[in-house]
Amino acid sequence: QVQLVESGGGSVQAGGSLGLSCAASGTIFSINAMGWYRQAPGKQRELVATITTGGTTNYGDSVKGRFTISRDNAKNTVYLQMSSLKPEDTAVYYCVAEIRLTPKSLGRPSWGQGTQVTVSS
Repeated sequence: QVQLVESGGGSVQAGGSLGLSCAASGTIFSINAMGWYRQAPGKQRELVATITTGGTTNYGDSVKGRFTISRDNAKNTVYLQMSSLKPEDTAVYYCVAEIRLTPKSLGRPSWGQGTQVTVSS
């Protein structure tokens, strides 16, 4: 019923920039927080950034000052602008959205399929 479709991943050299986007579609009443997580090979999934409906942001320590999260509530879309990329940023990036399907339902997390970001040195 709900789909999150990510786009914008790819390969870039260290020091470069990339932008990701994630659009939610389907039967959606409203979306609470949205965010991005990432998972590198052999590592646990970790927080990249989250953003509330009102625009309050939270960042993982490793990306503070380099990544910027934003959202367009009218388009049910969240963005991640990544700059000063490092090889250790290489991972599969997943978007997540806390989605309410009806006015009476609680928000439940829905995940995108993931998009690969590769940073070469």
